[in-house]
Order: sequence, then structure tokens, then C-alpha cells
Amino acid sequence: MKNKVMAGTFLWMFVGLLVTFITGYVVSINENMFNNIFSDWSYIILIILELVLVIFLSARVFKMSKTMARISFLVYSFVSGLTFGSVFVVYKLTSIMLIFGVAALVFLVFALLGYYTKLDLTKLGTYLYMVLFASIICIIVNLFINNSVFDTVLSVIILIIFMGITAYDVQKVKSLSDSNLPEDNLMIYGALELYLDYINIFLHLLELFGREN
Repeated sequence: MKNKVMAGTFLWMFVGLLVTFITGYVVSINENMFNNIFSDWSYIILIILELVLVIFLSARVFKMSKTMARISFLVYSFVSGLTFGSVFVVYKLTSIMLIFGVAALVFLVFALLGYYTKLDLTKLGTYLYMVLFASIICIIVNLFINNSVFDTVLSVIILIIFMGITAYDVQKVKSLSDSNLPEDNLMIYGALELYLDYINIFLHLLELFGREN
């Protein structure tokens, strides 16, 4: 059962990433669509919608039918893709593809670590989320300070945090696969968690090493 759940989790995560990246690319090559999305109010509304969708899905995934859970995850991936168009405009496509591969390798290493380690990562996960929360506060403060060095340091810290959270989330999904939770819904829950981990690893690697247009 563990292998089935993990395989389904990674499959749905990949599908979500595919939807996000394809949507983002389509937005980036359509000038009218891009301008409409990144007008002040449209962008703010989409960001709020993303937050609402991820909170809703995280809180309700085990109370939904498996079809509703899958649709909700795909809708979230699509909405995220709409705002992802800026990545393809700001950075060179070759750089995006290279960083995508590097992020996949980094993600895989920590996912395997989380799956095979005998250590209980629960406490580590708690500490990582605490540091992440503190880092988010620092990011908000830096919006007003606009210190580029501080921004780079924060990116490195958050990158390391999400490497650890990846291992923690994989171990958590593996542990939950022994529970009585519905398999299909657990796959979507795991896919959402790991999707967020991968996206954050990718974006922060891109911020640190990506080549801009």
C-alpha cells in the first residue's frame, strides 16, 4: 500500500507541475493575456484565490470525493500557472529548463532521504516550519527595506528549509499510508504538499542562479 500511495502521490504531483508550467508558458507568449493577468487588481485577486484554494484543499481533501479532490488540485495548479507566466518572461527558457532539472535532482535526493530514513522527522518538521514563518516575516519587512543582500540570504535559508520539509513531507505521507485514510485522497494531499515543496525549491534556485532575459 505504501508503494502504491507514494507512486500515486508523485504521479499527481507531476501532473500538477505539468499543468502549472504549461499554463505559465502559454500566458507568457500571449501578450494580452499576460498584461491582463498582471494588472494590479487581477494579480492580487489571483494571489488571494491561490491562497484560498490551497487552504481549502488542505483542510477539506479527506472530506471530498476523490474526483472533487483531483479537480480541486488541478484547478489550483492551473491558477498557480496563471501567475507563473512571469517566470517565463523574466528568465531565459534555457535557464528555466536547467534549473528545473537541478530542482528535480535536489527534490529527489531529499524525497528519498525522507522515505528511507529511520529517524523521526516530526520535530525537525516543526522547527523548519517555525523558521519558515520567521523567514516570511523577514521577506515582508525586506519589501520596505529592499536590501538585495538580505534578499539573497533569505532565498538561501528558505531553499534549505524546503529541502528539509521535502524529506519531512515524504515521511509524513509514507506514515499516513498505514492509516485508514482513503488512498486516492491521500495521494492528492501528498501531491499538494510535495508540489509546494518542489515549486519553492525551483523558484529559489531560479532566483539565486537563473539567467534573466
